[in-house]
Amino acid sequence: MNKWECTACGYIYDPEQGDPDHNIPPGTPFESLPDDWVCPQCGVGKEFFQKVEET
Repeated sequence: MNKWECTACGYIYDPEQGDPDHNIPPGTPFESLPDDWVCPQCGVGKEFFQKVEET
């Protein structure tokens, strides 16, 4: 699964970790996050995230 980076603050959403503080279980792909999910660090919406290219 791809990681996604917040272009506003640099937070990395890792699907393997999920976002337990916001009831997003591990294994949740970014595409499956609720539309109203926001960056846990700075509060911007999903539209501010870009896929981190795997190396």
